[in-house]
Order: sequence, then C-alpha cells, then structure tokens
Amino acid sequence: MNEEESLNRAIYEEVAIFPYDKEWPLLFEEERSRLLHLFPSRFLAIEHIGSTAVPGLSAKPIIDILAGVATMESADALLEPLCQSKYTTSMEFNASLTGRRWLMRWSEGRRTHHLHLVVHGSKEWQQRLAFRDTLRTHTEIAMHYERKKQAWAAEFRSDREAYTAAKTSFIQDALRYTEK
Repeated sequence: MNEEESLNRAIYEEVAIFPYDKEWPLLFEEERSRLLHLFPSRFLAIEHIGSTAVPGLSAKPIIDILAGVATMESADALLEPLCQSKYTTSMEFNASLTGRRWLMRWSEGRRTHHLHLVVHGSKEWQQRLAFRDTLRTHTEIAMHYERKKQAWAAEFRSDREAYTAAKTSFIQDALRYTEK
C-alpha cells in the first residue's frame, strides 16, 4: 500500500471501539515528545484527551492530543509545518471550525492520532480538559459513555461525522452534571 492509499483508507476508516490498551498513554508521551522536539516553544502545553486518556475506558484507538497555542493565528501558522511532519488536514474542514484546528496522523491505513490546536486557557481548552477529568473521576459517567459510544459506533460505523455529533450532547450533559 502506498502513502496515498494509506491516507485514503485512514480517512474513510470505519468507527470501531476497542478495549482499553495500556500502551495508549505511552503513545501519547512519544508523540508529545516528538512535537515538542520538532516545534520547541510553539506549544504552551500539550495534553492527552479523549477516551484513550481515561484508564480502563474502551475507545477508538486514536490518540487525541490537545495542543495549546497562544492564538489561532499561531495555530494556522503551524498547519503547514505539521503537515510536513507526518500529519494531514483538510483546510476546508478547518475553515468550518471556530476556536480550534484539527489534524490527523495515520499509518498503515488507519488513524493513529488526532491533534487539536486550541488557544491555551480558552473555553474550548477548559471544556476538553474538564470532560477528560470528569471521565477520569466519575466511573459511572465513564461507563455510561462507553456503552453509548459502542451503540453509536454500531449505528454510525461508516459515518464519523454522525458519530461525533452523537457524542456532543452527552459531553455537554456530563459537563453540566459535574458543574453542579
């Protein structure tokens, strides 16, 4: 499989949930170190988010990385250098986003990492960390989320956007619950 075929397979990869893998935190640390080495002083912080950051939680085996930048302009300036460093992105998709930029890393026809560039300390930054921390500290919410994700993955197996949209209301409800 050549690089273009690998990328196309990764882009259209079906949604699938896998049991927790103790390697996920190590894969995050490796990529965090690589990013900090390639782009010294460009990130204000780099955090492991998403289900792979929650011990024991089943997840899509894609490491979600939250990288804090000073401004969205600095995020935009990083897109091309990141694409030269084993990431890819859709400029059209990023143009539809407010408050963040998104990139994907892939290997052998599957997604391996999602990189979310967000202004450090912004509402988007705080919400993503708050949801991760909610799942880490509220086992019952994490297990309910896992069951829902498995159902959504079955329902939206070949529609990643619908799968992501289905998660949105759960995430908002979980954040409201923990704010009480």
